[in-house]
Amino acid sequence: MNDDEEFLFQQEMAGVAPLQHEARVLPKRGPAAASAAARRQAAVAETGDPNFLQVDDLPKLDPWYVLSFKRPGVQNGVFRKLKQGRYAAEALLNLHRRSVTASRKELYEFVMQAQELGLRSVQVVHGKGQNSREQEQSSIIKGCVNHWLQQFDEVLAFHSATVQQGGTGAVFVLLRKSEEQKQKNREHYTRGG
Repeated sequence: MNDDEEFLFQQEMAGVAPLQHEARVLPKRGPAAASAAARRQAAVAETGDPNFLQVDDLPKLDPWYVLSFKRPGVQNGVFRKLKQGRYAAEALLNLHRRSVTASRKELYEFVMQAQELGLRSVQVVHGKGQNSREQEQSSIIKGCVNHWLQQFDEVLAFHSATVQQGGTGAVFVLLRKSEEQKQKNREHYTRGG
């Protein structure tokens, strides 16, 4: 600023007083984020139902929308193979033409049972919703499955199936290794494979 600009600025600001700020106190925070296990326990405590899958504000998706989800830490090569359908599905759940309530129950039981059995790759058929009586031709169950699978700690990644295996009406799901499987792998590689 030159002297003239400075003088004009001071003249304009002559009657201005600084704003008074209220003292702010930052709220005390606990752990950065509640773990999924803590959310599950809270849901069970409130309802008595171990099924923690939320049914509020479920999104509706376009029948041709490609589902894709990957947790941090999942290798890109592993996710690419999942997308290409190169992991054989060890189990299949068909939710086609099921209600939201029935789908919620069946998906929860399916993922929990697959985890107990040590399955790593499963497939869920949700349909596209094109034959539904909805005006918008949106896929309700597809949106539910997309929303619900992300709530499972056991689900590492999922992606819509290849055209030959169901296309956007099905999804490949990669599950976390069970503790038993992890222990077997440790023993296997400790012995030198």
